Amino acid sequence: MSHDPTAGRAAVVAPPNHRLFAVMTAAVVAMLLAALDSLILGTAMPTIVGELGGLEHLSWVASAYMLATAATTPIWGKLGDMYGRKGVFLASIALFLAGSVVSGLAQSMGQLIGFRVLQGLGSGGLMVGALSLIGELVTPRERGKFQAMSSAVMGVAMVGGPLAGGFLTDHLGWRYCFYVNVPFGLAAFVTIAVALKLPKRRSQAPIDYPGAALLAAVITSLVLVTTWGGTRYDWSSPVIIGLIAIAVAGAFALLAVERRAVAPVLPLTVFRSANFSWANVVSFLFGFVMVAAMTFLPIYQQTVQGASASSAGLLMLPLLLGMVGTNAFGGQLMAKQGNFKLYAIAGGVLLLVGILLLSLMDTKTGRLETGTYMVVFGVGLGLLMQVTLSVAMESVEMKDLGVASSMVTLTRTIGGAFGVSLAGIIFNERVTAGMGVERGATGGDINRLSAESLLKLPEPVREVYEKAVADGTHWAFLTVSVVAAAALAASWFIKARPKPAAPPLATAPTDQVGAAG
Repeated sequence: MSHDPTAGRAAVVAPPNHRLFAVMTAAVVAMLLAALDSLILGTAMPTIVGELGGLEHLSWVASAYMLATAATTPIWGKLGDMYGRKGVFLASIALFLAGSVVSGLAQSMGQLIGFRVLQGLGSGGLMVGALSLIGELVTPRERGKFQAMSSAVMGVAMVGGPLAGGFLTDHLGWRYCFYVNVPFGLAAFVTIAVALKLPKRRSQAPIDYPGAALLAAVITSLVLVTTWGGTRYDWSSPVIIGLIAIAVAGAFALLAVERRAVAPVLPLTVFRSANFSWANVVSFLFGFVMVAAMTFLPIYQQTVQGASASSAGLLMLPLLLGMVGTNAFGGQLMAKQGNFKLYAIAGGVLLLVGILLLSLMDTKTGRLETGTYMVVFGVGLGLLMQVTLSVAMESVEMKDLGVASSMVTLTRTIGGAFGVSLAGIIFNERVTAGMGVERGATGGDINRLSAESLLKLPEPVREVYEKAVADGTHWAFLTVSVVAAAALAASWFIKARPKPAAPPLATAPTDQVGAAG
């Protein structure tokens, strides 16, 4: 007898449309704040370092936030499953806002890094909390438009983050990069607190502290390996080898602990669904390709095509519009038809074709041509992002929605960390080799030249450097295209939504948003 993961979901009835839209909008705003804060400080960092000092610790301002977010994402998801999504989501918003306020008040680089950890701890629950609310309040066939809203957050953050950071720093001061979260975050908090009512849930099982600690250790080790390997430390250094050993040993220990835990933070039963497992494989692989491309495309545009830092962000719009547009329209079709396999394969094909087209760029490639390639790539990203999230959430029972949404988000994040690391190694090697004897003529580190400083180089040296960057981008994208091909292969194993044994969920007249609890 086959198991229907959607069984038991009829107890959750859909809220009235106006209240549902208000709740979902508030949830998406919270997600947007978390996404923006991973990017908004890029243009503000020179000013921050000038005021607080601590240049040698600059990278940790971003890394501390990213690590805390990644390590706590699955834990927030499990807490929501055990104790109710509303209270846990509100707690994550409150923690994020507290971290934002104290980050804005930081008086030293050490304080800022510590407060960014606090902010990241809250951020880990924002994305998974919003996705879990979508899964609980909306029927599978109606999720497309709400998941499109959440996917659009990434596009807005990638374009708006650096622009907002520069604007706030220039006109109000860098501290407002954090303070700006407060009014929007409070509005989201109040909306969720007042408009959303879900059935109360309180698990009697003990919290899986050993599992949570081991999972955080494994995630942290993996992210540090990809962040430090080949840059701060050699791949053969004791630090990198030690981190790899911790990740491997921690993974085995985690499996052993989770098999015996009463309420495991990572219930291994969810992986009994082949669709859930394959969705996470595809999520890891396309995250690998996505972050690598989005990291090195702006470098190519600034160095080879002569774009400024701000205009390079705007030049990413074709990719982001392709991704968001696909989520908006393809997501609704996917949710209604349930033919996940078809959309997964289409997304895999477009992802592979898009990254191969981007690998063809050279010093003569125009912006229109680059934009066309980015649209193809963006549509592939949009399809795969929607498919993996939909499949993961429909492959588990209601009680595991938090785990499902957090896992697919986590695998994409870890894949991105590996992708930017591998692409960075290939890129740096090719640029260094391409510069050859001209390296000394740049007057410094060839990988730290801005679009403005390039103009000061002698024209022959600048041409050599532009060609080297184009060559580095070509080989970086060509290398990750192998991973895109693997994503396409994995997408063949995703199955269409099984036909339900009972009619789809009916919207009852009960006011779910206003119900007791």
